[in-house]
Formats: sequence, structure tokens, C-alpha cells
Amino acid sequence: MERDPQVSERMSHMFINRIMTQNDKEFYQNEGYLRVGPTLTEEGLTEMRRQCMEAWNTDKTQFNPDGTWLQNALLGDIHHRSPIVRDFYFGGPLADMASQLIGPNIKAATSQLTFKMRGNTQAFGWHQDNGYGELDPYNTISTLTALDDADERNGCLWIIPGSHLGGQIDVADQAKTESKAALASIDVAVDEGRTIPVPMRAGESILFHCWTLHKSQGNMSRDRDRRLLFLRYADADAVEVYNGRKPRLGKLLRGATRFAEVQEFEASL
Repeated sequence: MERDPQVSERMSHMFINRIMTQNDKEFYQNEGYLRVGPTLTEEGLTEMRRQCMEAWNTDKTQFNPDGTWLQNALLGDIHHRSPIVRDFYFGGPLADMASQLIGPNIKAATSQLTFKMRGNTQAFGWHQDNGYGELDPYNTISTLTALDDADERNGCLWIIPGSHLGGQIDVADQAKTESKAALASIDVAVDEGRTIPVPMRAGESILFHCWTLHKSQGNMSRDRDRRLLFLRYADADAVEVYNGRKPRLGKLLRGATRFAEVQEFEASL
């Protein structure tokens, strides 16, 4: 699948590409995550912030301590609202890296804003992303791109390195599908001694395995936001285990798929 030349031209000064080394791949396979460094130029970061905030401010209000996670911190399908996110999601550096880890056939699976604006003290417990939307094969990749500097004070990501090696955790008594994530959160009991914070600078990205345990604390900074772009990539033939094993719909980004529904699906505006 060839890129649109106009998209490639836009990406050349908005996005930062990176060649994944064998050491990178081995680290990801062993630890379940990979910090990939800057993926947005200053110009790209500025424009992505502008477009994302335009959508966020249209839909969201101030933090409500009685509100759900969806109401306070999530805005789905952001690629429908932001051209730069759409280009980044479908043809940016993270899609290239996902194809090196998943394989030659990949599709877009999820795009959303995961924002903890100043005043949002709501934590999000330990979970696997595949707990909220179990996809098979089990090689789906989640990515986070920081639109602000994120640290322990304003709610950065925490992970448990190597936790993906434990496989899929049964969370049958908690939220198992993405549609339920607005009502209840998964909160897996973990060995806190193995956890590490993953601070990020604005414009940097991290990717992690669908089984990697992670969480985030509330934003306690009072004067700083913590805005993240969440993108998920899956095998082109991935199915939704929780939904009768129907094919996960999403734009085919690389290679081919056995599902006509995916081949024909168009997720762009």
C-alpha cells in the first residue's frame, strides 16, 4: 500500500521517523514496551495540540469527580476530528514500527485522546489494554504520544516490565469490552515492587504490548495538563474475542487481510 505523496510531504516536517533496531525489537519482546523517543517535530506538536484541543474543548467540560473515566479523560475516534492525527495514525512513524513488530499486515484499531487536565485527580488502575477489548491474535500494540511533559506529579504512565509474559488475565468479573470502559475500570492486583514510572517529554512516544500491565495516577500538579494521544494497532486479521470473534474493523494500513469487511473499511473522513 503506497502512501499519498501529499501526506508524505506533510509528514516530512511534522513527524520524526525512526529505524527500529534489532536491539529495540528484542527489548520490546522481553520487556513488553519500548520508548521510541521524539516522533513529532516542534511544528507537528504545536499543530497536534491545536487540533486536539479544538475537539476536546468542543466536547468536554471541567473535571467532575463523580463523572466516569470516559466523561473526564477520554475522547474517542480523534482521527475523525484532526487531520494531523489521521496522518500520524495511518502513515506516521508508529505505524511503521507496529508493522515491524506485528508483521507486514496491520490495521488501525483505536484512536483516542487520554487527557488528564489540571484538576483531574482520577487514577486509572492496573490493567492490560486487551482486557478492555480482547483481540486475537495477541500481538496488538498500544502507543502513547505525549502532548505535554508527563511525570509522576501530573499522571505519567506506570508499567510492570515483562508483565506481558504472563499472558491474558481473566477479568470476567470486571469490564471486558471497550463499551463498558465508561462505566467501570479494570483494576488488577499486582506486585507494586516491580512497577516503574515512565516519564515522557512532549513529542515523545512509547509503545507497549497488549498484555503489558500499566496504570496512571491522578494529575496532582494543579498547574499542568497531561495530554496523551493513544493509538492502537492490530494484525490485519485480528478478531474481537468478546464480540463473537467478529473481525475488528479498522483501516488496513499495510499488507492484506482475509476479511472483506476490513479490506473495504474506510476510517478516514
